[in-house]
Amino acid sequence: MRSFTTLVLGAGGVGKSALTVRFITNKFLDGYDPTIEEVYQKIVPIAGELSSLEIIDTAGAEQFTTLNELYIKSADGFILVFSLSQQSTIREIDMIRQQIYRIKGAAATTPHHHSAAAPGQYRKIPLVVVGTKSDLVNEREVSRETVARLGAAWGVPCYETSAKTDRGVREVFDDIVRQMAARYPKGGDRRKRRRHSGKCIVM
Repeated sequence: MRSFTTLVLGAGGVGKSALTVRFITNKFLDGYDPTIEEVYQKIVPIAGELSSLEIIDTAGAEQFTTLNELYIKSADGFILVFSLSQQSTIREIDMIRQQIYRIKGAAATTPHHHSAAAPGQYRKIPLVVVGTKSDLVNEREVSRETVARLGAAWGVPCYETSAKTDRGVREVFDDIVRQMAARYPKGGDRRKRRRHSGKCIVM
């Protein structure tokens, strides 16, 4: 069985933990409890194959530490999370995105170049952008058009999700696993890096 590690990154309070817990346990995590670090595992079937997915739910971007840099270096894929009800959280994931490309050694290209990419041809680094809290219709600050423009400008898939209603959650994790499987084909160096402190839930 192939194993992959993905980081869930974004500002505090955007719903990173709620998104992850919904995917792992199919339950809605109500209320906000600031995360330091949680580690989860789940077996994911993609394209007829089972893969072991390790998900690291990190602290908010404002608490970004050297430890997060180490995680970025060793992770296979990245889920960048912002809140559809808080426009400012997009800036947070843009800074994280740039840091990921700097740390992983992928030079940024222009937005025009991104939009010219063939469908499904995202950057070499597996990455998904996620807008959460789509169920909070009356509190929404980020339009669907803005989300679409973001995806085109950054050359990455963007999803609108709701951990409360389970909208789009599975699609996010299926997408990142597909990207990681394509980026790291069988037979590559699938080293197992470090062990984490924190909770590990195996489903």
